[in-house]
Amino acid sequence: MATLRRLREAPRHLLVCEKSNFGNHKSRHRHLVQTHYYNYRVSFLLPECGILSEELKNLVMQTGPYYFVKNLPLHELITPEFISTFIKKGSCYALTYNTNIDEDNTVALLPNGKLILSLDKDTYEETGLQGHPSQFSGRKIMKFIVSIDLMELSLNLDSKKYERISWSFKEKKPLKFDFLLAWHNTGSEESTMMSYFSKYQIQEHQPKVALSTVRDLQCPVLQSSELDGAPEVSCQALELFDWLGAVFSNVGLNNEPNNFISTYCCPQPSTVVAKAYLCTITGFILPEKICLLLEHLCHYFDELKLAPWVTLSVQGFADSPVSWGKNEHGFWKGGEHLYNFVIFNNQDYWLQMAVGANDHCPP
Repeated sequence: MATLRRLREAPRHLLVCEKSNFGNHKSRHRHLVQTHYYNYRVSFLLPECGILSEELKNLVMQTGPYYFVKNLPLHELITPEFISTFIKKGSCYALTYNTNIDEDNTVALLPNGKLILSLDKDTYEETGLQGHPSQFSGRKIMKFIVSIDLMELSLNLDSKKYERISWSFKEKKPLKFDFLLAWHNTGSEESTMMSYFSKYQIQEHQPKVALSTVRDLQCPVLQSSELDGAPEVSCQALELFDWLGAVFSNVGLNNEPNNFISTYCCPQPSTVVAKAYLCTITGFILPEKICLLLEHLCHYFDELKLAPWVTLSVQGFADSPVSWGKNEHGFWKGGEHLYNFVIFNNQDYWLQMAVGANDHCPP
């Protein structure tokens, strides 16, 4: 019975795998990248590669900047100036930093202008705003979700609704947070985050980039048409997903008898590549930047390569209020929401999307 109880308490995970082709007009790859808003780590693995091309290296080095603002009053994100300067002229992202989604008040600004607040019961009642209970609250409701459409509010800044929200944030329940902020604007930048928030403690950051070459890497054999693998011919998508986790974590894959840390070994059938290039980018990384990386990797095989496939993996912030789109996200015991592309040399791809227990099924 004790074993059964422990099994019931173990965190559940959901992994969705699908395959398609980048040339298919119904392919969802672009949409799924664009709607996974809050990304803190991007990794790609290039088997049979010893050095990055200049074009790909430049893309990697241009994944920033993003900004950290300390003790920023929440009402600053709903002012007419902020809406007209950043939300209406590009894609603006904001996420509270160093807050725990299951314990603290957290806030996210989506690029479509939706402001999402995940508030504890006391704060929710003090703000006087209208929302709904978190879907992951359980029997005793302790968290509430408030969604504010800033684009809609901006249409009538003299409305009672805007006045009530502004009064709530400024006077009734003033809230301050440390924020991560980023802005993607394809036009000329008339204003920058640094100058706009100059009266607050603001820092500009670039994502951290780690480049390494892995030698004599044992890789699973894959066939793009076989998500479930084929006995003694190719490996399953799930096996590849586990293997990638081991590679990114620098876990030994040999299952040596004297290794007491890990008994994991590469799934079979497998092949050994002389070298593989691993790149990991860590920071506040926008979907637009990831789309550029994915687009480049889609054309990676335009020139003849020894490798039959490459991968691009993206992990979301564990404590963001949403995962994909407006889907509510919770932490429970892991807070994971991530996806992985396996890009084949014939333009086929596998897409793997994983979430934890307190999440909706990936789209």
